[in-house]
Amino acid sequence: MDRYFGFKEHGTTYGRESIAGLTTFLSMAYILFVNPLILGDAGMDVQAVFMATALAAAIGTLIMGILAKYPIALAPGMGLNAFFAYSVVIGMGIDWQLALFGVFVSGIIFILITVFKIREVIINAIPAELKNAAAAGIGLFIAFIGLKNAGIVVSDEATAVSLGHILNGPTLLACFGLIVTVLFMVRGIQGGIFYGMILTAIVGLISGIITYTGGGIVSTPPSLAPTFGQAFNIQMTDVFSVQFLIVVLTFLFVDFFDTAGTLYGVANQAGFIKDNKLPRAGKALLADSSATSIGAILGTSTTTAYIESSAGVAAGGRTGFASIVTAGLFVLAMFFSPLLSVVTEQVTAAALIVVGILMASSLRFIEWTKLEIAIPSFLTVVAMPLTYSIATGIAFGFLFYPITMIVKGRGKEVHPIMYALFFVFLAYFIFLSE
Repeated sequence: MDRYFGFKEHGTTYGRESIAGLTTFLSMAYILFVNPLILGDAGMDVQAVFMATALAAAIGTLIMGILAKYPIALAPGMGLNAFFAYSVVIGMGIDWQLALFGVFVSGIIFILITVFKIREVIINAIPAELKNAAAAGIGLFIAFIGLKNAGIVVSDEATAVSLGHILNGPTLLACFGLIVTVLFMVRGIQGGIFYGMILTAIVGLISGIITYTGGGIVSTPPSLAPTFGQAFNIQMTDVFSVQFLIVVLTFLFVDFFDTAGTLYGVANQAGFIKDNKLPRAGKALLADSSATSIGAILGTSTTTAYIESSAGVAAGGRTGFASIVTAGLFVLAMFFSPLLSVVTEQVTAAALIVVGILMASSLRFIEWTKLEIAIPSFLTVVAMPLTYSIATGIAFGFLFYPITMIVKGRGKEVHPIMYALFFVFLAYFIFLSE
């Protein structure tokens, strides 16, 4: 084990790697409860999604640890699950089974373009500004969902949205959760989001706002049957449509850059980047794409690398053994499904808002003084929460970017792939207007 992972080479130990793996798990354990709640809105069985989330995280993280040997954990991604539930299933009216098949197909495509080394070409074709705008827009979209779930933002006929009744018990609980989570995060406490959820749930139980119906804390893992293999329980005629193509393309795009950004960000923090390249990048990307397809079969939205892995790296994690520890903890978590009954929308609201804040930080990398960059970037960011669609926000950006660059006289700087995507998303808007 020591020789395989290179403990001496990386100056680490079993103890340090174990602590790093635990730290990463605590930092991202919130997904076990947030993901079922979000996909539950799409009509999926919450208990089964809990199991699928834990299994997908365990399998994906194990593959990353053993194959790529990196201390990077994977799980169903925030933003991607929101796109799955609110944009695809609810917004487009697509059955969740077909949406899962879309995730599966995107994973297979990822595997192919990774093996044939096409992924890097596409990544380089899309400007960094649009990548950062997409990440920030998804952050605002997630935060908006969190504010809505908390009751802080409510619908209003006159103004579309308005401030909710803050003194309502559930909304007060969500506000409390947001405050304590922010305090934990600002103080730099690892796992602050997870601890914030625990404390909020306890306060909710004590105050009577939340009623515990789980019948215990530990139990036999719930059945995976309601979601397992449902990705293939579809009508193949639904697959051959522009709507399904747009769904797959958006899954591809969002996961594409989410994974790339996370991998390179965490790897850079750990000192793995050499000559601006990530060693074993192909294996890391293969682990991610494989986990996506496996997760779809189990019954969850796109599985991707987690930026929370940086917490484990900060704790000393330098090898894949830390990922093996994290994967093992996700397996143990399967026995705690009764806790789902206390994890209400008010408990998870703070997690959504804080994750949104963290994702919105990429706004700082956009050149706002250059209008040809600022306009498509801004439209990407603002369209996501205002249209309640990640796909629409991406489409706005990809449509306006070639236009503003041509008008500015910088058309030659736009990659041919961007011009091709212009027509793809133009077709997307034409389809929506029908």
